[in-house]
Amino acid sequence: MSQPAAKPSSDKPCSNRPSPQLGDILARLTALHPKRIDLTLDRMWRILERLDHPERKLPPVIHVAGTNGKGSTVAYLRAILEAAGLRVHVYTSPHLVRINERFRLNGVLVSDDELRSALVHCETVNGGAPITVFEMETAAAFTLFAQHPADVVLLEVGLGGRLDATNVIDKPLASVIAPIGIDHREFLGDTLTQIATEKAGIIKKGVPVVYAEQPVEAAAVIERQAGRLHAPLHGCGQSWHVNVERSRLVYQDDRGLLDLSAPRLFGRHQFDNAGLAIATLRATDLLSINAQAFEAGIARAQWPARMQRLPAGPLIASGPADSEVWLDGGHNVDGGRVVAAALGDLEERVPRPLVVIVGMMGNKDAAGFLANFAGQTRHIIAVPIPDQDNAMTPAALADAARTLGMRVETADSVESALHSLTQLAYETPPRILITGSLYLAGSVLAANGSLPQ
Repeated sequence: MSQPAAKPSSDKPCSNRPSPQLGDILARLTALHPKRIDLTLDRMWRILERLDHPERKLPPVIHVAGTNGKGSTVAYLRAILEAAGLRVHVYTSPHLVRINERFRLNGVLVSDDELRSALVHCETVNGGAPITVFEMETAAAFTLFAQHPADVVLLEVGLGGRLDATNVIDKPLASVIAPIGIDHREFLGDTLTQIATEKAGIIKKGVPVVYAEQPVEAAAVIERQAGRLHAPLHGCGQSWHVNVERSRLVYQDDRGLLDLSAPRLFGRHQFDNAGLAIATLRATDLLSINAQAFEAGIARAQWPARMQRLPAGPLIASGPADSEVWLDGGHNVDGGRVVAAALGDLEERVPRPLVVIVGMMGNKDAAGFLANFAGQTRHIIAVPIPDQDNAMTPAALADAARTLGMRVETADSVESALHSLTQLAYETPPRILITGSLYLAGSVLAANGSLPQ
């Protein structure tokens, strides 16, 4: 992977009206390269040299790659580490509403002034040379993290891994690989083996590799790369196990068993993501985390737009009274599968009619994504994604749903889709899922006033 300029135009919400001071600098940086994504590390090495290598002055780094679950895994890592009293810097992408969400300094979102100062410094040092905006943002993150003391840096890959702008850390504490699936084919390849090869590119010589349950082809790639680099392997189902027992998370490895509260984040897949975070922290000798910190962190972790129950707000008020509204930024087939499974669990507990409001980018597999919900919902409403020229049209989304035999209609916005549901008679107020894109999720959070903190 190379320097993604932010996650591909496939699913990276652009800055939702950044402050003028940030908007100006981001506009200048975006103009430095004709592509938002251009995968190579050459430009990154150049600017880091000009910055006097801030990436070599960071606290210990945990590097996280994968197709689905990276962000949630980082959220668990952060919550556990902070519960243990450690100071944590975090760099993630994409953002949902504000670019500040990508940068956390000791647990707090970076201020506009701090972020602008770091970006302007990188811009000045770059001297107008071609570079993607994601590369500049990553360089700014390293600059900020090198300037502020902390105990750990959590670094999420932007796209792929091998050529990602974050893949410049020589000796991280651990290389972590969340579940791998088919996504971003135009950048990473058409097969699981090709995509896994890009993800496994973050593996470093002698550094522990902790990985989630994977398709057979992906696991084989990870194991081969780790073997070549003599990197100790910690694989789910081999070195560690995570299960749900009596609605609690039960984790086990050769160090023993942890019986913990269920994650605050909803869905069976979140037990797996939490298990990956636990395995990571137990695979490194540098960090000593007690059971109380694992318990507190798992129960406390939050990550917006991942099966997030939306609170009351102006957008939610436009829908049916007493309806249950969930938001998930899933946008690929595997992402849809885990969300559908979570909805199945909800249906078993409290049955409600399900309506799926969906908007997707034009390069996504809409039929594959929607097929996950074909047996669960009576109703699909296809919507556009605001301010995204490369979004799939509602008509094209509707055609994909019809090929699956699903009842579908279109609306010109999420708000109008929600309002249309007030005209229908439901014996029980519906459960509404808004999904299909992180761009869409960001616009929904902004419209509802539910800003990530």
